[in-house]
Amino acid sequence: MSHTPLRNDAIAIWQAGVEAVDSSRLVAYVVQRIDSGIEIAGHKWSFGEKGRICVVGAGKAGAGMAAGFEMAVGEEWKSRIFGWVNVPEDCVNDLGKIHLHGARPAGWNEPTKAGKEGTREILNCVDSLNEDDLCVVLISGGGSALLPAPIEGITLEDKQQVTRILMHAGATIQELNCVRRALSKVKGGGLLRACRAGRLIALIISDVIGDPLETIASGPTVDLQPNPREAVETLLKFAQNSREAFPLKLLETLTRILKEKREVPAATIPHSNHIIGNNQIAVEAAIQKAGSLGYQVVASEFDQPGIAREFGAAFAERCLKTKASKHAGEKVCLISGGEPIVQLSKTDGPQKGGRNQELVLAAAIQLDQQGCQGIVILSGGTD
Repeated sequence: MSHTPLRNDAIAIWQAGVEAVDSSRLVAYVVQRIDSGIEIAGHKWSFGEKGRICVVGAGKAGAGMAAGFEMAVGEEWKSRIFGWVNVPEDCVNDLGKIHLHGARPAGWNEPTKAGKEGTREILNCVDSLNEDDLCVVLISGGGSALLPAPIEGITLEDKQQVTRILMHAGATIQELNCVRRALSKVKGGGLLRACRAGRLIALIISDVIGDPLETIASGPTVDLQPNPREAVETLLKFAQNSREAFPLKLLETLTRILKEKREVPAATIPHSNHIIGNNQIAVEAAIQKAGSLGYQVVASEFDQPGIAREFGAAFAERCLKTKASKHAGEKVCLISGGEPIVQLSKTDGPQKGGRNQELVLAAAIQLDQQGCQGIVILSGGTD
């Protein structure tokens, strides 16, 4: 088979995975209208005469999630909806009831002044609620950078600097979010604790391996204590390998919090968190599509970690071995999903690209050395 049909099939298989985790579709699937109100992920909520639905959140899929929610609620209860969701600037459009706020430029994964302003509006929204109201929180990948609310003693510039240093040093999402939670009023359950509604329900599209609730967007609706000690250890771990120094007052503030042994009060309102989309769902849809195109899926996996360039080279080697094995001459497909990281080289020059580009370039180098006839590798995101 030539590369063109293979390429078209690879795109179709990947697209099936993307469509399976379409944000508006995922939200609409778990929201149903009932006679006296709505049901969300199995939780029924009946409205009184003055009950409202406050929808807040943040993430790269926030616009689609918000649109899906408005569509699912329908005209009957739409008049009860208001809210604010922080999204990348290229995702902003007019939904009618839920305001979409451009909290950072497209492709920029650091907190911004616009994001800070949007987070303040979100906190104002949830603080204005009462026990007659329902709060729905929409969370997806990129939510951490889109929800900046620095603690006292830390500036937005400090958070921007530490985020940039940790990302460039190759910190995992878990390490990055541990620091973010310790420096934020919203993360690590801060948004939940600020909410005054009768109930809070979070709908979450996960982009983190294993779907840990405390890590996705740094867990704004997960009631847990920030861990300043672990945050300090993470900063010290990467400080020695960084060309740029962490802000001194950042370490001083965390150290002071440690000495004061601050305790954060537990949330008092009923709440629940629901994963409605993840890597496994996308991979399973891709497998089904590959089968419908006549491919034998000889390997499939999800939630794979690793370093993008190393994973790409290893994946290319797996493809070569599969092609040379007993499957030679058959239509075969290997499907892998996950969240590899990119370790940036130390350079003063411009840097561009991302995990998918680095993965396929590493794979291409490996294939070029051994011959790549009859093999197509596609690496793409679902966001």
